[in-house]
Amino acid sequence: MAKIMVVDDEPDTVDLVKLVLETEGYETSVAYSGEEALEKIRMDKPDLVLLDIMMPHMDGWAVRKEIIENAETKDIPIIMLTAKAQPIDKMIGLHVVGVEDYITKPFGRFELIDSVKKVLGE
Repeated sequence: MAKIMVVDDEPDTVDLVKLVLETEGYETSVAYSGEEALEKIRMDKPDLVLLDIMMPHMDGWAVRKEIIENAETKDIPIIMLTAKAQPIDKMIGLHVVGVEDYITKPFGRFELIDSVKKVLGE
């Protein structure tokens, strides 16, 4: 089963997403900041990253930029999982920045799993 990293500065969100993914059989790892995420991504090479946008110090857009600029991590797909729910935010994420999917909080279990399966080609 695929290995998925959950990146969010809110522990309750991380715990919920991790529970949903592990219930579906996915292996998960977590990071609570952009800096921690980049370090773990370089070491663990997850199959997918679920990434929050609004985090202190280094936001999700900066993390995504670092991921795609590194030859070893540039092919890791990213789903943004964020409270930024304005249609313009989603459009920028999907069409300008080019993330694989954009899910807004609060999200449903089935929405999350459907998106993960779609991005992983399952």
